[in-house]
Amino acid sequence: MAENKATLEELQERIQRGPFHKWLGVQVTGLSDDGEVEFLIPWREEIVVHPTRHYTHGGILAAIVDFAADYAIMAATGEAVPTIDMRVDYHRAAVKCDMIAKARVIRLGRVYTTAEAEVYDPEGKLLASGRGTFLTMPRE
Repeated sequence: MAENKATLEELQERIQRGPFHKWLGVQVTGLSDDGEVEFLIPWREEIVVHPTRHYTHGGILAAIVDFAADYAIMAATGEAVPTIDMRVDYHRAAVKCDMIAKARVIRLGRVYTTAEAEVYDPEGKLLASGRGTFLTMPRE
């Protein structure tokens, strides 16, 4: 893949503009030369769906997959893009833990781009994974 068009600092600044991302406490923690972006999402009580078992709502995991994949595209293009379609697979419950997301572009196209992301617990166990299609058509 081509050289990154956004730096780690630029990605962090952009993600902090979004009130939802800011509320989640998302931190961009890595940007590799091949375009993989890594995030830390700290655990917080408000994302819990089951009060006695303390596991994270699946919608939060889906949102993490979505924004991580989007920001991998931003690293490659310098632009945030809208999601057209997305699939998420849930592998295990995220129980009262910080989460690490890793995302990369699979195919960068002129109109549509495909990117994927995984969400892990701090021990490296896969919690969720997904792939999305994003609109990368030039804007007027």
